[in-house]
Amino acid sequence: MISLLAAFQFLTISPPLVRRAFTDRELGRSVGWYPLVGLALGGALYGLAVLADPLFPQQVLAILLLAGWVIATRALHLDGFMDMCDGLFGGFTPERRLEIMRDSRVGAFGVAGGMLLLLTKFTLISATLPDHRVALLIAPVTGRWVISLAVVLFPYARPTGMGRTIKNHAGWPQALLSALVLATAALSFAGLPALLAAALSGGLVLLWLLAVRRMIPGLTGDLYGAACELAEVLVMVLLTLRIAP
Repeated sequence: MISLLAAFQFLTISPPLVRRAFTDRELGRSVGWYPLVGLALGGALYGLAVLADPLFPQQVLAILLLAGWVIATRALHLDGFMDMCDGLFGGFTPERRLEIMRDSRVGAFGVAGGMLLLLTKFTLISATLPDHRVALLIAPVTGRWVISLAVVLFPYARPTGMGRTIKNHAGWPQALLSALVLATAALSFAGLPALLAAALSGGLVLLWLLAVRRMIPGLTGDLYGAACELAEVLVMVLLTLRIAP
């Protein structure tokens, strides 16, 4: 299960349990386990929401959950979302967009996008408390399932890098495993409505990625992170609708 440990070490602040560099094949195989990482994260958020609900007002609890969400993921996907905003909105050619996304500095589009994303997530977390807390469990699973699909389905834009390595060694077995983890988690903990919401959210993000392909020749690690963030937001919107059970 080295690939499972690779997924946790890559996507979270989990301490290194494997004290060596992962092989390219292990990194590729880890893609199938990404939603399981999301399930662990979502379970922690859900448990914290239940335990801390009697102690804090709703708004205070929401900001604590959001902070824990960002810290547990090392702001990895948030950083990708901000870089995506800078690159797609700040560049006018495919080459320039990729160059901007590679730059470690954050521009105006990235700051604005990051602030809006965090504000949106804070509002949605507040809306889940206490009646729709299951959204906290399903959202991280959905986001990482979308990453798995994006890795397998779309070409990679850069010739080198960790993203390229992962892309080269991930395939349909990983995509199917990730879908199985998502379906099992959604049906076990939240039922069919949650699975449908996750599937719809993932489909919308994949359509967005198709549109992005018109702007750049392939995806990057930043776009994987942005896709995760967008999927999390969309599934939380769907699961907090007033018509939701």
